[in-house]
Parts: sequence; structure tokens; C-alpha cells
Amino acid sequence: MDFYQSHQYEAHNVALPDRVAPSPEQQENTVQGEVKVSYLARRIHGWSWQAFPIGMGTGAVYVTLSGLKEHSSTLTHVETFFYFLNMALFLLNVTTLAIQMFGKAPHSFQVSGGAHLASLVFPMQALRLIKDPVKGIFVPLVVLSFATIIIGTVKYAVPSGHVHPGFIYALFWVYVSLSIIVCFPMLMVWFNQPHDLKTFTPAWAFLIFPMMLVGVVAFNVLDVLPPSEERAVGVLLTGYVFQGLGFFMTFFYICIYIIRIMVTGFLDGHQANGAFVAVGPPGFTALALLKLGQHAAEILPLHGLVSEQAGQIWYATSVMSGLMLFGLAVFLFVFGILPYWFKLHKHLSEILGCWALTFPNVGWISTIRVLGDVFKLNGFYVWHLIMTILMCTVWLVLFVLTVYAFFKGKIFLAKSEDVIQDTVERKLVTLHRSPRHSYNKEAQGQV
Repeated sequence: MDFYQSHQYEAHNVALPDRVAPSPEQQENTVQGEVKVSYLARRIHGWSWQAFPIGMGTGAVYVTLSGLKEHSSTLTHVETFFYFLNMALFLLNVTTLAIQMFGKAPHSFQVSGGAHLASLVFPMQALRLIKDPVKGIFVPLVVLSFATIIIGTVKYAVPSGHVHPGFIYALFWVYVSLSIIVCFPMLMVWFNQPHDLKTFTPAWAFLIFPMMLVGVVAFNVLDVLPPSEERAVGVLLTGYVFQGLGFFMTFFYICIYIIRIMVTGFLDGHQANGAFVAVGPPGFTALALLKLGQHAAEILPLHGLVSEQAGQIWYATSVMSGLMLFGLAVFLFVFGILPYWFKLHKHLSEILGCWALTFPNVGWISTIRVLGDVFKLNGFYVWHLIMTILMCTVWLVLFVLTVYAFFKGKIFLAKSEDVIQDTVERKLVTLHRSPRHSYNKEAQGQV
């Protein structure tokens, strides 16, 4: 037996090199990490759908700025800058998540003391993010972020002649299709498992938000479509239908939110940001009803629909219901802001949740300006100006803190162990599915 152990390698004609004792530095490198994960791989692995609120918050800035009554060309240039910044952030997020899920993985590894892991593709992590009961609710935000780009295109690219209104009309139906394609599968995934009421947050309503925002996108599209065209009728009715669908579904979430804080008290920690998400549905619905009502007053009579007075009736009803929903949105905002500072955890690792201070509040803030136009009250314009300044200030603070957290590695940076685990599991799955592996299994079976 001793003879076999000492000569088993010679029997296979393999010449083994003499082992050299590693130096102390090599031993230290091996102990610290047998595999070194590249910084880029950790970034791609750590990216998530929670990145989209940054772009949506950026879009919130130019949407609120565009509603100011006193509007100069300089202000338009500032809004255009935020518009392009929003598009850049959108492309960055989509590209990074696409690489994480679908990119082609390189296969370069160096083993031993300074081993290097070069894989940049982590489909298991991508699937994990979609199925995660917390992070999965942020998947529909990619559609919401696309909506802010459409609105910005209507406001800045169409008036300058760079984009034709017909293209905006096509984008509207693309958005409607995306909202359905994304929302319904995510709803099926999310509702396929039970959830605890004590952990409820209004952010769970993100699964409905893209369909709720169809009405907002619709009135922006109608701003550049001639009301005499038949296409305007389709956009108007679609806006009303989806706005009603989205609002009443999210209203159920608001009811659950009230029950939740009755049971557990105000939302605590990172969930405290979710209180502002509840402001979004009534705020955006109030804005959509007011603006769609204005277009209905013009579109319905031109096409002889319903009755001669239908347009004015729709508009009057929209103003009344919009004003009531506006009151609910303001209440929910105050209800969320009062305990916010005392309940929030001041950790840079949770800075992404704080972006809920921006985009959900755009609806009721923009409604202030519309109500000023409807009732001819200067106080609404002053109120809107104050809230716009606060919105820009909050964006600046959050953006600086987010950039700081990014470079400090507090966000969008995975642990090396997680990257290694996903990469090894992926390679094992790939090896298991390879034809060579199947051939070996068949050969073993025959033997």
C-alpha cells in the first residue's frame, strides 16, 4: 500500500514539480482572499431596481419647474439639463441591469494567491431581485422612469421641433403596453405568496403605479395632439380608464396603510419613506383628472360625443373630484412628514429609500399650479413656487448624499463572497447543461 501511494503518479506518467514553500507575502495574500473579485463585478452584482427612483426624482425636478407661472428661457435650459440627466441615469440603470441578467460572461480566472474573478453576469442575482418580496416591488419603476422621459420629451423636444407629435402618440401606446406587460406578471409573482400586515408599506403599491400614471402621460400627449383628430379621443378615454384602475387599486393599499399604522404605529426606519408613496395616488389622480377634464371639454364637443354639454360636465366633475383628492394628498403628506425625522434611520446605506421624498409628491405639487389657473387665485402660485424650491433643495441634498454613499461603497456594491458564490453556481449550472457533461453521464451509465 505504501509503495502504491508513493508511485501512483508515476503510473499515470505525470511528473509533479517539487513544491516550493510559499513566501510570507504569498501566504498572506492567500489567506486574505483566494479569489479577488473585480470592483466592476461587485458593482454590477450589487445594482438593483432601487436605482430608478434617482432618475424619477430627477424627473420630478423638471416637471415641477415646468409648472412655474413665471417662466424664463434660462429656466427652460435648467429643466433641459435635468431632462438629459434623467435620460442618462435611465440608460445607465437599464444597461447595468441588462448586463447583470443577459450579458455574455467572460471565462478568465487565475487561481492561487492572486486569483481574479472576471465574470460580470449574474442571472441568479437578477432573478433573485425580481422574486424578492422587498426589492421586487421596485421592478415596475423602470416603466415609471420611462414615463418621466416621455413627459420631458413632450415639454422640451416637441416644441423645439426635434420630435414629431406622431412619435409621442406612438410612445404613449408603448408606455401603456409596457405598464401592462410589467405590472401583471409582477403582481402574479408578488401575490403568489402571503405577506405580513405588520410589515406593510405603501411602497408595495409600486406594482400598480405604472398603470395609474397612464392618465398623467395621456394629458401630456394630448397637449401636443390636435383635439380634432380621432387619435385624441382614444388617448383621452384610455387615460381615464387606466387612471381609474390605478387609483382605486392603490386606494386599497392606502386603506391597508392606515390599518397598518393603527396596529403598529408610524412607519419606522427605512419604511418611514414609504409614507410619502401614499401621497402619490391621490396627488397624481387629482392632476390627471383636472388636465384630462380640460381636454375633454374641447375634444368631446368637436367629435359630437355623448351630448352637447358632455365636455363641460366632464370638466366640472373633474375639478370637483380633483379638489377632493388634492385634499387627501396634502393630508397624507403632512401625516407622513410630521413623524418622519424621528422615525427615520440616518444611515447612508438607506439613502435610496429617501428618494420617495421627491417623485410621489410631484402630483399634488403640480396640482397646486393647475388649481391656481382654475380658480384664478395668486396664493396657489406662491404655494407652488415654495414647494418647487423645496423640491429642488431636497433633490440637491439627496443627490449629494447618494453620490457620497456610492463612492463610500454603501450602495450598489455587493460583497465579494456573494459574487463568488453566484459565479461558481452559474458555472456549475453551465457545466451541468453542457453536451460534454451529458456525454460523461451517459458513459458512466453504460459502464
